[in-house]
Amino acid sequence: MSELGKKIATRESYGNALVELGKEHEDLIVLDADLAGATKTGIFKKAFPERHWDIGIAEANMTGIAAGLATCGKVPFISSFAMFAAGRNYEQVRNSIGYPHLNVKIGATHAGISVGEDGATHQCLEDLALMRAIPGMVVLNPADDVEARAAVHAAYDHVGPVYLRFGRLAVPVFNDEATYRFEIGKGIVLKEGKDVSVFATGLCVNEAREAEKLLAADGIDAEIINIHTIKPLDEKLVLASAAKTGKVVTIEEHSVIGGLGSAVCDILSEKQPTKVMKIGINDVFGESGPALELIQKYGLDAQSIYEKVKAFVKQN
Repeated sequence: MSELGKKIATRESYGNALVELGKEHEDLIVLDADLAGATKTGIFKKAFPERHWDIGIAEANMTGIAAGLATCGKVPFISSFAMFAAGRNYEQVRNSIGYPHLNVKIGATHAGISVGEDGATHQCLEDLALMRAIPGMVVLNPADDVEARAAVHAAYDHVGPVYLRFGRLAVPVFNDEATYRFEIGKGIVLKEGKDVSVFATGLCVNEAREAEKLLAADGIDAEIINIHTIKPLDEKLVLASAAKTGKVVTIEEHSVIGGLGSAVCDILSEKQPTKVMKIGINDVFGESGPALELIQKYGLDAQSIYEKVKAFVKQN
């Protein structure tokens, strides 16, 4: 059981969930590209060494092997850093998994600016954009340990390709495991409000929750919504919340181009034009530095979110 408030990295949740699934399903095979200690698939390797395959530093080859396994009725999870799983590997994911719509799951860890000292080359800020552009790909970005483990289970149950995004940084557990329910394609209203709709994903969800308290102290009633599924997006919830508040903010540890903000704007511009502010990485590369300092510098911490949303709400 997860403890509320305890800090756990979602990559750790990924490794633990794989073990949970491995006990139930003998068709589950985990492939890694020489990063099992970092991606936490090493937890699965310890429990099921015969079903953990280390392919070495060869992500494209790993993807091809997984595609082959899927055609034989296995359910492979391939794992690497997001920069490699989605970036270096894009052609293979597109053509070997996406095009034939094979039942392969992609566990991408170390996503976003919070990778920290690894710097710009490893801080993948484009993966959600890349993956949501692949036809038939489900894209999940869980916010805490409870949600991350639930997302891995849901990915296994879903027949077809799934991209799962996990972080390096330990983040607070805020979902209650006893009552939490995960459903692909369904957002979660964490707090109802009337002045502005705040759609957040991944690491940014808890920061949005903290920002909401600061906004409330200023008399701003923000609706906070956790969007754990970037694709398929919960269109009904987006439209309903935007209609209620008339102003929308999106928050993501990803480029403002092509991720959650773009997905929300696609729906609103077509079906319900609404004023939107996108909070994310503003078309720049990251840099090396402590994760928490980078989150603050790039405006993804609760205080920065509070200040931006407050100014946005007060605009005419």
